[in-house]
Amino acid sequence: MAESGAMDEIRPLLPQRQESIEGPSPNLRPRHEELIPTPCGPRKRLSELQYFVKVYFCLTIISLVVLFILTIVNITEESKKVDDDDLSVSIIQLVGIMFCMYYITRGVLQENRQELIIFAVCVLVVMVRSIVNFSVLEEKGMLLMVRFVCIMCVGVVHLICALLLILRPNMMAFRVGGALESLQQQYFLLNLCFSMVTFDLQAQVCLCILILTSGPTISTTHSIILGIGIVWAIITAVTGAISVLKEVKPLVWIFVLQNLPQLAYFVYLLYTIISQWGQSKTYILEAASITGCVISVTIKSVLFWGLFRLYRSFGQGLRERLFAPDVQ
Repeated sequence: MAESGAMDEIRPLLPQRQESIEGPSPNLRPRHEELIPTPCGPRKRLSELQYFVKVYFCLTIISLVVLFILTIVNITEESKKVDDDDLSVSIIQLVGIMFCMYYITRGVLQENRQELIIFAVCVLVVMVRSIVNFSVLEEKGMLLMVRFVCIMCVGVVHLICALLLILRPNMMAFRVGGALESLQQQYFLLNLCFSMVTFDLQAQVCLCILILTSGPTISTTHSIILGIGIVWAIITAVTGAISVLKEVKPLVWIFVLQNLPQLAYFVYLLYTIISQWGQSKTYILEAASITGCVISVTIKSVLFWGLFRLYRSFGQGLRERLFAPDVQ
């Protein structure tokens, strides 16, 4: 009788055990959805974002699209003028807006802090430029006043929200690399290198545009070199991105060699600036060129440092996790 009573107590538990085998309890299921594999690595679904992050992301994209359209209108008006120093700045701003769309998209959907930091820096640069222009102009119309106030208010919101996103805990490293800290470190280095490749491309393109639109002082040969330089920078960035994501060691060495002509051009540009120092009335082009060279060299230094460390960890399983169709 005791044995039959014990069996009766255990028997109601058997169906529950069968249910646990068929599927996990809702409390035991992962709280995140499956990641979407992309050529740039896995990303979260838009539906997985929190309500605040989703609203901010959509508003940011809309504001960048509006600013993109306004910048094109400004470029059209400035191109009709013979001497307008704002033309080159507007073209660079147009390029920066396109890169900002990429930065905020990858920064939010892939939880990439480096992209968010670069996005915040770009917004800060636009705000500083607006403050300088507004303080220098003697006649301040109503339209200029409204545009200045809008840029300041929207810029402050972007900086605060980007800072909050940067300080949030990053779960993508765990979801891609798993519990192994070594794979999480590799994922961080991969994001760092990929971000530096993109940031270096933006710096190269902006520097070439700045010099090309500086006026008639640039010779035809120099203009051709700069045009080739833009195409070369794009090819170099593609090579660097593929070598990092696909862990192709020969492409890493090709990417390093592709950076040598760019460094040689920096030396040539600095030599030209020093040899022709003081011939122009203003030193805007000289200061901008030197600043661009310093920024580019700094970016390349960080890139090569991260690439050297990432190169030694190729083949340890991160690439298979990045491009797995069922990555979690």
